[in-house]
Amino acid sequence: MSDDLWAALALVLVFEGLLPLISPRVYRQSVEQLAALPDRTLRLVALGIIMLGLVLLGLVRG
Repeated sequence: MSDDLWAALALVLVFEGLLPLISPRVYRQSVEQLAALPDRTLRLVALGIIMLGLVLLGLVRG
């Protein structure tokens, strides 16, 4: 279990680093757009991402 958690966190870091590596301009614009969103909208986007992640995890582990 612990190894899986560390592997998952490592993959998150890899994926988080891909966009700024490939296209810093697009990454910067995306961050600016996210910063301009109201808190409620940002929370809903985050909730959607979490739900998608849980569904994908369930499919992979199921």
